[in-house]
Amino acid sequence: MSIPFLGLKDQYAALKDDLKAAIDRVLEHGLFLNGPEVILLEEALAKHVGVKHAVACSSGTDALLMPLMAYGLGPGDAAFTTPFTFIATAEVIAFLGATPVFVDIDAATFNLDPARLEVAVARVARQGRLRPRGIIPVDLFGLPADYDAIRTIADNYGLFVLEDAAQAFGGVYKGRRVGSLGHVAATSFYPTKPLGAYGDGGAVLTDDDALADTLRSIRQHGQGAHGYENVRIGLTGRLDTLQAAVLLVKLAALPGELEERQRVARRYTAGLSGLYVTPAVPQGLTSAWAQYSILSPHREADILRLQKTGIPTAIYYPIPLHLQRAFAGLGHQAGDFPVSEKMAAEIFSLPMHPYLSNDQIDRIVGVLTSD
Repeated sequence: MSIPFLGLKDQYAALKDDLKAAIDRVLEHGLFLNGPEVILLEEALAKHVGVKHAVACSSGTDALLMPLMAYGLGPGDAAFTTPFTFIATAEVIAFLGATPVFVDIDAATFNLDPARLEVAVARVARQGRLRPRGIIPVDLFGLPADYDAIRTIADNYGLFVLEDAAQAFGGVYKGRRVGSLGHVAATSFYPTKPLGAYGDGGAVLTDDDALADTLRSIRQHGQGAHGYENVRIGLTGRLDTLQAAVLLVKLAALPGELEERQRVARRYTAGLSGLYVTPAVPQGLTSAWAQYSILSPHREADILRLQKTGIPTAIYYPIPLHLQRAFAGLGHQAGDFPVSEKMAAEIFSLPMHPYLSNDQIDRIVGVLTSD
């Protein structure tokens, strides 16, 4: 039998009664936009993360875009980020006319390398063609980036830190939850995420009162005191009430699901270490394990072996952003970010979700470790 990559059907079976009841309540009251569930979700998200404000929005991409709009990022500005991530992280920078400045990653964690970041920020500041404005670290595959080092660099140069926590809701960095580690954070509720909706959704998290007010305005066409006063350019960035209702149910189940993700990761690591490069989790950090990704110089052969036995895989990410056609105007070429390029050539992800049984994990490990 095939093994599900994400386990969404198993999750639905476990939460079905509560999910149906939550959806029915929205259908009954009929407040499909800005309904009470949205407010309840924002309160619950902020409490879970340990910040003052959660601003729910329509997608993880909008959750990245809205803070950049609030900071006034635009032409002539530089924002520093990783080339080893989904395109949305850098796309929002370019969308506003600013310039994404890519920084290579740490080979062990796949996250932004602070040493390389400091060099890049100093270089851009010295050259003077662009204004360094912000840093967008990515908590890739569920693991928080090195925020102590990143925040120090940001403070030294007067930069904002926008935490891209799209894959890592539920992760922990030295006692603090993901979503509280930058000046502001963006997360995604795309269905594949550890906390996923049944459609698109996202949230922005911050302790900054003024920033939160601006984000709420941007979310609703730059609204001012009432619906027909517009004080800035904004978006249609609301989160549907139905998605908020679904997320409230799933948020209540998240702590238990995160524990199960840890079980799955531990079992994979125990079975694959020594034969494959398995994910590193530095001391004091907890991954949310959105993905369990390993490195293999024989990736295609390994994937084929798994596929023949009904085990799905995925590659995140096969083309680093600096080599994407969308960013050809930046003038990068192969070899510019060698660590990201090596990861892209060797990485692949195994099934990862809370509903994997130990027998299923052992079956996957057995295929990969058999002669």
